[in-house]
Amino acid sequence: MAVEVKIPAVGESISSGVVSVWHKKSGDFVNTGDALFTLDTDKVSTEIAAEISGVLDALVPEGQEVKIGEIVATIDDSKKAPEAKPAERKPVADGASAPGKPTASPTKEKEERAEAKTLSPAVRRIVEEEHLEPEKISGTGKGGRLTKADVLAAAQDWGTVAEAISFPEKQAASPGENRQSADDRFVRKKMSPLRRKIAAQLVMAQHTAATLTTFNECDMSAVQELRARSQDAFNKKNGVRLGLMSFFIKACVEALKAVPVVNGRIEDEDFIQNNFYDIGVAVGTDRGLVVPIVRDADKKSFAELERDIADYATRAREGKLKIEDLTGGTFTISNGGVYGSLLATPILNPPQSGILGMHKIMPRPVAVDGKVDVRPMMYLALSYDHRLIDGKEAVTFLIKVKECIEDPKKLPLDF
Repeated sequence: MAVEVKIPAVGESISSGVVSVWHKKSGDFVNTGDALFTLDTDKVSTEIAAEISGVLDALVPEGQEVKIGEIVATIDDSKKAPEAKPAERKPVADGASAPGKPTASPTKEKEERAEAKTLSPAVRRIVEEEHLEPEKISGTGKGGRLTKADVLAAAQDWGTVAEAISFPEKQAASPGENRQSADDRFVRKKMSPLRRKIAAQLVMAQHTAATLTTFNECDMSAVQELRARSQDAFNKKNGVRLGLMSFFIKACVEALKAVPVVNGRIEDEDFIQNNFYDIGVAVGTDRGLVVPIVRDADKKSFAELERDIADYATRAREGKLKIEDLTGGTFTISNGGVYGSLLATPILNPPQSGILGMHKIMPRPVAVDGKVDVRPMMYLALSYDHRLIDGKEAVTFLIKVKECIEDPKKLPLDF
């Protein structure tokens, strides 16, 4: 009996997505729980698993946009898995191990090679999107496993980087596939749902809010010294490193408490004052920027914040974030400094009214007690909705953040 595979509901307000990658092909036998394909929506990427065992018949190609509830495949559960063929016994060649000495069978060697080429979700996605041949790539990971760096390097070496490739031998491009101009001067490819959503959000933010940005700088000496002094004990006790972001989350919570209007939002003709502190932390991925939310940041320890940040960053890059991880934030922090940005004006994340931009720490000469000293300095930028927040409040907020970073004793340190 052929059982239909339909696109499931993956979150409120999501009505469609794109079948970006088929992990199983038509004719493959699949077991219950096997990942069939990845569904990309404008918020998250989700692997859709088989609910029954049987033979798969895929009905839509990779790259096609599909609606929630649409049938994209069938699974014939009347067909059983093919029986594994017994390994053939080969004669011992000249020079082979004598009887009684252990030798690795061809089947065992094949299994070991296959194990070495087991791909993580992030690596598998790059391999499939870039049409790479993993067996031809040398792995630098443990046991010869392929790392993300291995396949990205191979993609560049083979001239198959996603931003600029198409296969000329393919006469017709399927939906969502790259399409190259006749003279090879450009490549046209359909934007992913996530990229389209990001674009729409950015334009909407610019059109609906009266955005203004105020700047300041902070001396990172005290935080750097505290981290260096506490790092080993913190890591040993909590199993996670003490990073910069937890300090800025704590500082922003203190600033939001001091200037509550920055933690609010405009809804139609009403002002909504949030009395909780769910802080969004922007994470850059290969597919675009996402902003997972650290819930109740005011109630969490430094260790809990660092664990949340590390977990979100890993799941974001592997495409495993859920809808609920990305919704409901009251304020956002974006760290462009990790990419080397010295100064920028962040764009609001609607419907939030404020976003803090962190930047690269640079040693600069500054005046300290009437003398010039070289200090590790960071520029800070606060973009805010001027319809709701006045300049005085924005400056007060930013100075509060600066004070908490320059004197960490003003934060609720718990390590």
